[in-house]
Amino acid sequence: MTLFRLDASILPATSSSRELGDLVEAEWLAAHPSSTVVRRDVAADPVPATAWRDSVTSGFTPAEAQTDGHREAVALRTQLADELIGADALLFTVPLYNYGVSQHVKTWFDLAYTDPRIDPTGTALRGKAATLVTVLGGNYEPGSPKEGWDHSTGWLRRVFEDVWGLDLTVVHRPFTLVGVNPALDAFTDAAAELKAGAERAAVDAGRTLAASRAA
Repeated sequence: MTLFRLDASILPATSSSRELGDLVEAEWLAAHPSSTVVRRDVAADPVPATAWRDSVTSGFTPAEAQTDGHREAVALRTQLADELIGADALLFTVPLYNYGVSQHVKTWFDLAYTDPRIDPTGTALRGKAATLVTVLGGNYEPGSPKEGWDHSTGWLRRVFEDVWGLDLTVVHRPFTLVGVNPALDAFTDAAAELKAGAERAAVDAGRTLAASRAA
């Protein structure tokens, strides 16, 4: 049995998203102790920015005219799709960066999505259990001063749920910069409650993910 885990934080030693992901993973391993965890850290080992272009253009470039870049992109997209298709469950930990989705995750998705098995006509991932951990430095909930500034979570849900058809559970933690940014000190108590709630949600999500597959 296999769990695929993708991490995207550029600061692994202090990463709130990885910390929550660890709670999800721990529940999976508690239920499936002999399973394998396939890890892809797109921050430490980014997908090349040119790979999506080369993968797309390989589709209408004659074989004799294809470059090393074309062939390498096709090989990498196949590997990325294999990791997703071959896993029994999926775990993604993705922080909000500059009000949008991590560039590393977007580049990874764009390339993987060119594999015909999981492109718009493929959907080999439909129905697969997945957990998305998303963390935000501030608070962008309804009624907050920056309501609507989170352009990551909605996009991630769209591509994971609606495009790939994953059976997705979302663990969401805002205010991770409280205690780091002095301008947010007034929200210390609220942030602590949100952290505790996210940790409980991560444990529950891990148990749900584990239960999606029989031992």
